[in-house]
This record gives sequence, structure tokens and C-alpha cells, in this order.
Amino acid sequence: MARKPKKTMQTRGRSLIANDNPKSPISEQFRTIRTNLQFTSIDKDLETMLVTSASPSEGKSITTANTAVVFAQQGKKVLLIDADLRKPTIHYTFRTDNTYGLSNYLVGNRSIFDLVRESEIENLDILPCGPIPPNPSELLGSRKMEKFIREAKQSYDMVIFDTPPVLAVTDSQVLSRFVDGVMLVVRSKQTEQEAAHKAKELLLKSKANILGAVLNDKDIKSSNYYYYYGS
Repeated sequence: MARKPKKTMQTRGRSLIANDNPKSPISEQFRTIRTNLQFTSIDKDLETMLVTSASPSEGKSITTANTAVVFAQQGKKVLLIDADLRKPTIHYTFRTDNTYGLSNYLVGNRSIFDLVRESEIENLDILPCGPIPPNPSELLGSRKMEKFIREAKQSYDMVIFDTPPVLAVTDSQVLSRFVDGVMLVVRSKQTEQEAAHKAKELLLKSKANILGAVLNDKDIKSSNYYYYYGS
């Protein structure tokens, strides 16, 4: 478990604004998300969580990545995992390959530290999806997945999963049973209220602990907050 993770390539495909422009109002909003998440866990620390959305293209993955960044900036040792075993994107965000990752652990005997990459961001490691399997839901709900989470918690303060949209497949519901909480991302002017409510209902039926929702892509041009910070 002490093996040093491999480093990712040093350029990123998507903007990790929390790292690239930490003084921006958007970065401050991610820090607010971090604070609110910590306040949701009064009796025990929040160690594992997943981020999902109702439908595709709602900004779930980039929200997940930036949330992982701000936790790492706080000094926590963070593992960001691409648990979207159908349409993975984390390797695009961090510009690394996806030849091996989570799926290799779930179907084989490789250790976590054979698979994780050390990102250029201090305290943040990533684990891509790996080869896309034919049975994602079964793998995410397996005992091997439970074992993975136990092992990851031994070496990381925070383990964050990027998962598929709730209304598309059952993967997020299946994995929600194993983590401390779930954060739901909704997109301004795109996510329908009915879809958001349905996603919440499905998660609750799975006995998920819903930590809250993030409103993504909100127009802030007329916001006093926006002008106050002069961005």
C-alpha cells in the first residue's frame, strides 16, 4: 500500500478552475461546496462520497473534479475515482490514458496503488475507469467494490466517485449504498424539475444519504457577489 502512484501528464484537457484560478468567484463557490459538505457530517467525518446528476451533460464530472481539488487544497489526501464505467471522462480532464483503472481492480487482482495516478495537484490522486466492462452495475455493487473502498480509506482522507447519471442507469444507486453521502448536480436552464425530483426519489429508494444539490452553470452577471469580487 506504500507504493508511489504514477504521475499523470502535466497538461489538462478541461479547466480545473479551482486550481488554475483559485481567486475567482467560481473557485470560491467550490470552496463553499466543500464547507457545506463538511457541515453535513456532524457525527462523523465525511470520508467517501459520490457525485451524480439526473441526466447527461449537466456538468457533473467537472464539478466532481473541482470539488476534489478544493478538498486537496485544504490539505486532505484525496482520491478521485472515475466510476462511470460506461462513458468515463476523468482521464480527459487530467490528460492521462485510460488503459487501466478501477475496472482492472474489480475484475482482477491488482492493488489500488498499481492503478492510481498522482496528479500535478498536491494531495490529489486519480483513478481512471480503465477498460469498459460489460457489466458495470454488477461490478459496482460487488463485494470487491466494498473491499476497494475499505482499502482506499486506509490511505486517503477523502474518496470521491464520479458516477453516471441517475436516470440513465442504476450504477449510482448501486454504489450509493457503500459511501457516506451523495451530491446531486443540476444544471441551470437545462435540468427539468421533474427529472431532478425523480433522481432524488430513486436515490432515496436506494437508501442513499443525499448531502445536497449543486446548481451548475447559473448566470451570475447581475449578481452583487460577482461585482463585489471584480471578476
